[in-house]
Amino acid sequence: MRWIINNWASTEVGSVSALLNKGGTPRCDVRADFSGATNIRPVEFAPLTSPGQGCHSATSLLRARRFLYYARILPAATVFILTLASGRAAEVPSSAGITEPVLDVTLSAPVAGIVTARRFAEGDFVKEGDVIVELDKKLEELETERRKLVRDQKWNDFDATRKLFTTTKGVSKEDVEKKEVEFKVAAVEYDMAAEQLRRRQVIAPLAGTVTEITLEVGEACQPYQPLVRIVDVRRCHFITNLEARFGAGLKMGQTMKLEIAGGSGTMAVQGKIIFLSPVVDAASGLQRVKLLFDNVDGKVQPGVAGKLILE
Repeated sequence: MRWIINNWASTEVGSVSALLNKGGTPRCDVRADFSGATNIRPVEFAPLTSPGQGCHSATSLLRARRFLYYARILPAATVFILTLASGRAAEVPSSAGITEPVLDVTLSAPVAGIVTARRFAEGDFVKEGDVIVELDKKLEELETERRKLVRDQKWNDFDATRKLFTTTKGVSKEDVEKKEVEFKVAAVEYDMAAEQLRRRQVIAPLAGTVTEITLEVGEACQPYQPLVRIVDVRRCHFITNLEARFGAGLKMGQTMKLEIAGGSGTMAVQGKIIFLSPVVDAASGLQRVKLLFDNVDGKVQPGVAGKLILE
């Protein structure tokens, strides 16, 4: 009767018994099944010890020896396969990383002024084009109105002169061109005044949640001072730096499993690779990878850690 141990080689029962009696017994559970004989059904030992503790205990060896005893009384033609399986499950490789929102912007005003209005509060959702903060703008409003009146008056002069030239030739072509230039200059000056007025407002460039407003009504604002932060958490990025040997097997658009830390435990989400760094950092040997995943329900709070499962 012969044995096959972990597909190593054939050996006799006595050799297997000696292996189990060695002081250096492998850290394993002992499992066995029967093959090569139609009259023998498969048999398997239940795990002999808790995971990771191996089979050094006397109970484990006793059960193994009992198995060998009963094997001796079976037909000699039977072939046994004894598998010495590791008691600790192989760990699935992973790469730690961090989450961040797809859109995270800090807004400011390009001019100095006094905050006169906060149209939204922290935590409010804003749409693209919404005015969030306003600075004092009375002078700019008056200047814009004045420039509008001048523009309209120049347009009337130009239109009347052009009609007179077309119908009666009562004015020269040069007069028409002069009126046209005056109107165009007035139109540009009006647009400049309107732009100055617009700069007194902090406008949302995207849809998202207001997470911070740094100044209260009545406080002074300096040019380009951070005023408002807007974050869109409906989609998030997962960014990790993994070993080059793992990155070599990835490709753009590939869907992979992510495990993200949450308040109620780890959450499993699916992310799509949207960026694979074409270079590997020479110092660390790591490659930067970015994945995109949906977070419409808001269960993931960007900024928490997670890991990419490299199955």
